[in-house]
Amino acid sequence: MTPSLPFDIFIIGGGINGAGIARDAAGRGLYVGLCERADFANATSSASSKLIHGGLRYLEQYEFKLVAEALAERERLLAIAPHIAWPLRFVLPHEPHLRPAWMIRIGLFLYDNLHRFYGVKRSLPASKTMTLTAPLKTQFTRGFEYSDAWVDDARLTILNVMDAHQRGAKIFARTEYVSARHDGELWHISLKNADKTFTVQAKTVVNAAGPWVKQVALQNTIDSPNTVQLVKGSHIILPRQYEGDEAYILQQPDGRIVFVLPYEQDFTLIGTTDVRVGTADLSYAMTPNEDEIDYMLAAASRYLAKPVQRQDIVHSYAGVRPLYDDGSPNPSETTRDYTLVLQQNWLDIFGGKITTYRYLAQEALEQLRPKLLHMGAAWSETQPLPGGDLSGFGNFDAFFMHLQNAHPNLPKDWLKSAARRHGSNIQKWLGSAQTLADLGKNLGGGLMQAEADYLQAHEWAVSLNDMLWRRTKCGLHAKAANLQKSKP
Repeated sequence: MTPSLPFDIFIIGGGINGAGIARDAAGRGLYVGLCERADFANATSSASSKLIHGGLRYLEQYEFKLVAEALAERERLLAIAPHIAWPLRFVLPHEPHLRPAWMIRIGLFLYDNLHRFYGVKRSLPASKTMTLTAPLKTQFTRGFEYSDAWVDDARLTILNVMDAHQRGAKIFARTEYVSARHDGELWHISLKNADKTFTVQAKTVVNAAGPWVKQVALQNTIDSPNTVQLVKGSHIILPRQYEGDEAYILQQPDGRIVFVLPYEQDFTLIGTTDVRVGTADLSYAMTPNEDEIDYMLAAASRYLAKPVQRQDIVHSYAGVRPLYDDGSPNPSETTRDYTLVLQQNWLDIFGGKITTYRYLAQEALEQLRPKLLHMGAAWSETQPLPGGDLSGFGNFDAFFMHLQNAHPNLPKDWLKSAARRHGSNIQKWLGSAQTLADLGKNLGGGLMQAEADYLQAHEWAVSLNDMLWRRTKCGLHAKAANLQKSKP
């Protein structure tokens, strides 16, 4: 049924920024609508490096505010989403000819302390110097270690959408924005789904269309002078390349850095690239090209004692970052900070990074406050995301131990992955199951029918692809198993 009352705020785009704004706005008592033409986190928001981090390299670009804000948000996200976000230690091998040790020490000191400007207490260990060993080549003997964090990006997005919905937001899944017309008081927004084209009204509109932000802006009656720089980031996934839970940040001769990350228990994730693309190339840009794959293989093999091999690649993916065009000729140096542009109750969002999505949402709503005077106060800083309220256990490890005790015959690795996805909400579909057979058919990679039914009923999943690759990462495990079976 089409809503008869105008929305206080209507959001175009179901990536992390749109989802975060919807959650925050609904929690402030606003009547919120959100449309997404495909699946939530269908593009950039499921194609990141999966990190909650300040961005150590941004200090070289004097982005101190961005880094401080991101480090503060890192702490907040670890607190409100302990099931899908957790600490990660990074090892930085030192190469004197790339960056001198004094420069790295100063950078790490700032990285350890910039969060203080936002009044947030650090929960993670400080940085330190270290002697390097395996899995690195023997010529790398000295390095540094520091703290950051990991997040399941697609689940972060869907949990924000779920929370928005639970707080009263109207969610239009698989519904495309067509056009909008402003009559002086309200926006009349034309939408299209598989069944019909219809119109909703809203007092304010937020354009959170990510890489398509400029196209959406051009479809309304406002001519925005701001532009977006589209920068492609690609990743490759291989079988686990080393023991241990640490990640590596590897400096490259061209000044860039590449991450080597433990991923999904059995894999290693390597990324990312910075390649500028045009709007006409968006569909093509969702897949890494051969040059990017070569670059990542060479970047990792330059440091690892055991070179990474192209034939070992299990999966690859790419996303397009919709960065605000600050005129930088080098895509690696283009600001990762966000820019909010408000005209005639229409707010365009340029840039941003997944770490600061919650703070971006808060800032966006403050810009709209003069138009929505009944808006409540900010609230999202400390309220857990769905499944993240583990207060009865203290932390995720204690919660998982409780699950193990209650379900002793379920495979430990499978149970931990499922608990990471759902947190306390796992009980809504796990029930009293004692074996995997109690949960129905295995749809691939450990996705059981009971979980699939829950994802369809509560998380807007429609296709198996939605469930295998975004709501879960079971598709990766299924693909790896199939590749292994196909080897002679």
